[in-house]
Amino acid sequence: MTLKEVQRLLEAEVVSGEEFLQREVKTAFACDLMSDVLAFVDDKTLLLTGLVNSHTIRTAEMMDLSAVVFVRGKKPDDETIELAKENNIVIMTTNHIMYVSSGILFSKGLKGANIVHK
Repeated sequence: MTLKEVQRLLEAEVVSGEEFLQREVKTAFACDLMSDVLAFVDDKTLLLTGLVNSHTIRTAEMMDLSAVVFVRGKKPDDETIELAKENNIVIMTTNHIMYVSSGILFSKGLKGANIVHK
């Protein structure tokens, strides 16, 4: 699934990285605990979270994730947006809650991330 399709399905606003919306994601992971992201996520995964800060982008950078969707209408601050731009990470925001966002994407064929114990 492309990030453009994710944007459409979640009725999301692209905050940064519009030029990268043709990237493909194979799985999604929904979580507010970045320690779980570090422990279980592999690349080509879309991160859905309500944790809106630069730590989220640093985690995405470490895990080589290309996009983060902030749920519940949360908006990142300028520092977080700049960090995402520096690392070519797409940021979107949706008004849907995490559960609904996950359900929409799953119903359209985007599978949950495989648990990778590192």
